[in-house]
Amino acid sequence: MPAKIYTEKDASLAPLKGKTCAVIGFGSQGHAHALNLKESGVNVIIGLYPGSKSRKVAEEKGLKVYDTAEAVKKADVIFVAVPDTKIPDVFNKDIKPNLVKGKTLLFSHGFAIHFKTITVPADINVIMVAPKGPGHIVRRQYTEGKGVPALIAIYQNADKQAKKIALAWAHGIGGTRGGVLETTFKEETETDLFGEQTVLCGGASALVQAGFEVLVEAGYSPEMAYFECLHELKLIVDLMNEAGIAGMRFSISETAKWGDVKVGPKIIDKSVKKRMKEALKDIQSGKFAKEWVRETKTGYKKFNKLLKDGEKHPIEKTGARLRSLMPWIKKRDIKGQQASYS
Repeated sequence: MPAKIYTEKDASLAPLKGKTCAVIGFGSQGHAHALNLKESGVNVIIGLYPGSKSRKVAEEKGLKVYDTAEAVKKADVIFVAVPDTKIPDVFNKDIKPNLVKGKTLLFSHGFAIHFKTITVPADINVIMVAPKGPGHIVRRQYTEGKGVPALIAIYQNADKQAKKIALAWAHGIGGTRGGVLETTFKEETETDLFGEQTVLCGGASALVQAGFEVLVEAGYSPEMAYFECLHELKLIVDLMNEAGIAGMRFSISETAKWGDVKVGPKIIDKSVKKRMKEALKDIQSGKFAKEWVRETKTGYKKFNKLLKDGEKHPIEKTGARLRSLMPWIKKRDIKGQQASYS
């Protein structure tokens, strides 16, 4: 039986009426949730650490900013919008000491709860509202009258109002415009990590780089390799997004279709699927989470090296030059980007 999809008619802001909602952090998801809720008529405040660079940004957007502990004290619903690995320190120092019965903790990803990096008192609601898209898209689509689909989940329903609060929050950020599905913290966490690692980020990045390398090593120009293996990928994914894989195939040439169905399965073959299953097992067992937490506690040495190695890949230099010729592509300075809790 298909899962129920909650839409505008299934939710209202009533469960948040008269409540104060605190967003802890003002990064990608934090800023989008805060601004969307504010414009929906919800009373929103921001919690940040002293000296945060985001204080001025949030204040310029018309939001009241407090130190994290003070924001938690004032709030009825607290959205923990800081990176997964920073949550334990922020939670134990500023959030947990200020929780009292009746408050609700909200997350946009289940990592900290599912892998038990924090322990929440039993008399606190613990819910999730997870838009299926990055924060800047959540914000942009809301301002355009659209909405990014979202997931909700209930981990602790202390006052029996948790689901209503989750739906109200999803409604306030525009999620019910795109459709909201109910899941669990376990399912969201494990599928989200799997998708990131094997398809959306890890898989796609490795496939693009490998294709670029094969063409350049065979004597073709880096520019041609970039266009064929990276630039056009967005066009194909957009077609998939609009009409599924079958719809994408409808829109491409017969030659491309034949190459797709004949050669594609030879590249992404059973051995790849086998390794995907191994990656899923590492996620389900907690092995990946433990390794990632350990990496953050030892100074991010391996993590930073791998990122720097990736930045040195020839495809980055080629891409930067070609993108400079296309002014309609939004440019982003990755060096200047701030962390989610800055």
